[in-house]
Amino acid sequence: MDLYIINASAFLITITILTLTPGLDTAIVIRNTTRNGSVHGCITSLGICCGLFVHATLSAIGISAILLQSAQLFHIMKWIGAAYLVYLGITSLIGVWKGQGKLEIGNVTTKQSASIKRSFREGLLSNVLNPKTAVFYLAFLPQFINPEYSPLLQSLLMASIHFVIAMVWQCGIATMIHSAKNWVQNSSAMKWMEGVTGVVLVSLGIKLALDSQ
Repeated sequence: MDLYIINASAFLITITILTLTPGLDTAIVIRNTTRNGSVHGCITSLGICCGLFVHATLSAIGISAILLQSAQLFHIMKWIGAAYLVYLGITSLIGVWKGQGKLEIGNVTTKQSASIKRSFREGLLSNVLNPKTAVFYLAFLPQFINPEYSPLLQSLLMASIHFVIAMVWQCGIATMIHSAKNWVQNSSAMKWMEGVTGVVLVSLGIKLALDSQ
């Protein structure tokens, strides 16, 4: 029991630090929040966090191990994920170049509902197509799994904990940006944030591609 408590504490500390570390997830949440408001930032976070269950399941049933051992398949997945990140970054930079987007914050309309689906999809795909998350879950979760119980249920439980921590943190970021809407709604500030997050996304995509070599 004492060992279990220690392992649970180690998991909570590690996964919290990982979540709070700025990276791809933070960049995409900020990007979609500055575009469409805090609701879209939270929906993006929901998509990202739902992707955690995909990786937890794959890790539990051993598919991630196959990806890790198959260099060709692993590289293909890395290139797909890298290409998608670069695509997201380029769309942000194109939006800046075209001068799109004073941030609109208000009631959700039918047109915004379609965009909400896109925000969820972007968050989900950015997570699912990131092989580093798959490898991390493969290497990280087994350290906290008790072989006497179902690996799948334990993996999903840990993914659920990660889900809650990440949702709270990322939605908090979206809310803070929303609270600063007078600054964010400024056209120059909007373009600056969109441009920065675009560059970050492109950089992360390129780094992911280079790491596959």
